[in-house]
Amino acid sequence: MNIPILYEDNHVLVVEKPVNIPVQADNSGDNDLLTILKQDLKIRYQKPGNVYLGLVHRLDRPVGGVMVFAKTSKSASRLSDVIRKGELDRWYIAVVRGKPQENQGILEHYLYKDTKKNKVHAVSADHKQAKKAVLEYELIGTRDKLSLLAVRLHTGRSHQIRVQLSASGLPLYGDQKYGPKVNRPGQQIALWARTLNFPHPTTKEIVEVHSKPPNEYPWNLWEI
Repeated sequence: MNIPILYEDNHVLVVEKPVNIPVQADNSGDNDLLTILKQDLKIRYQKPGNVYLGLVHRLDRPVGGVMVFAKTSKSASRLSDVIRKGELDRWYIAVVRGKPQENQGILEHYLYKDTKKNKVHAVSADHKQAKKAVLEYELIGTRDKLSLLAVRLHTGRSHQIRVQLSASGLPLYGDQKYGPKVNRPGQQIALWARTLNFPHPTTKEIVEVHSKPPNEYPWNLWEI
């Protein structure tokens, strides 16, 4: 599988994750991004033995876009610190059904993950296992009863964007898990990791990388 490399040096590897591929090995047994990239590094740099590549953040399997990996354990540790401090800036674009009442805003929910069903629910703040989730959004455009949003994560909860938008009456196009009444099986979820910026683990300079969604419906309703 040809994975587009968006940025690479001796410390980090930033790629464009294809849709519908797991980030790491899971119960499906399908080819996963981490294994593919390790194999690619092994071949490109003719490395003997096991290749190190650190996974520091994730994208849901159906979601595509920009992802950063650490090429050394020191970089992995420093990038993990960056994430803990909230210095990994993540912007997504999303196509949702309907239109938000406000053109921009901040959504706050408390989320609980049912690990047995791998499904996340918006719950009350006093739920024992609830974790606070915060994102901000901005409306880019509306067409065909769909809206294109720019979304910035303030927290990194599982399925966060999908659940928060659905709980706000704006289910993602194609998301059968959190919008089953309005989406059909076979539709591709319209959520894309658009921009990532972070302080480089060694130079501390800001690295900013962008990724464009595929030129297909519903993305091609807008000039992105």
